[in-house]
Amino acid sequence: MSAFFWGAFALKLGAVALVVVAASYVVERSGPFLGALIAALPTAAGAAYVILAIEHPAAFIAESAVGSVASNAAVGLFALAYAVLAQRRGLGPSLGGALALWALAVAAIRAVSWTLGSALALNLALYTLTIPASRRYRNPGALAGPAKRGRYDLLARAATVGLVVTLVTAASTRLGALLTGVFALLPVAMSSFVVILQPRIGGPATASVLANAQAPLLGLGLAFAVVHLAVPLGVWWALALGLATSFGWSALLLALRHALGTPSSG
Repeated sequence: MSAFFWGAFALKLGAVALVVVAASYVVERSGPFLGALIAALPTAAGAAYVILAIEHPAAFIAESAVGSVASNAAVGLFALAYAVLAQRRGLGPSLGGALALWALAVAAIRAVSWTLGSALALNLALYTLTIPASRRYRNPGALAGPAKRGRYDLLARAATVGLVVTLVTAASTRLGALLTGVFALLPVAMSSFVVILQPRIGGPATASVLANAQAPLLGLGLAFAVVHLAVPLGVWWALALGLATSFGWSALLLALRHALGTPSSG
């Protein structure tokens, strides 16, 4: 393969690694709510969309964004399933069960021809259920300090996310636009947080991060809806507005939390 290919490949992995390492640093030094805000940001998906925007036309990005909005509902189910299972189960059964439910949800999503309206309706219906259902698993005392890390934890986490981004973007031509958007939201970043944190701080404490992520994840779906709507302005403007929507939603949640007098670490 050409030097250009390997240079682009290294650039992809390096960019994703930078994002994941930075997010991990913040997550492991904050409480579950702030950790959830970081975990719900479009890290792997955002990197995938940047690469997709380079390699595909605007119409492809617009349709992929609809798939990501629909797939975002499956991520909410993944987070709730893990929060429930991790109360009494170890890492393997908890994460495995959550990923199995995610896979079943994605299989159902693939069977439907989604529009932006129907995908948003799915998110609204699902998060109306998962946000209150996750309330009992939000532990204000969890993640009060940083978890002890092994020397290669962040490197392994970044490499895993980078691999998923590379596979999704490489397979995008065969998958088609809608399915590319669906698989771009594979919960690899959240899964990596679970793999690192649960053995060190326990299942209930780790589950608190994902339980707190339900409301931020709703904003992630809105961000991809903005990407779809803003594509006529230009793909790069659309991605920038989508990212701004995600950050803006998180800032709004944080402001509401402070207004209600709830500590951000809880």
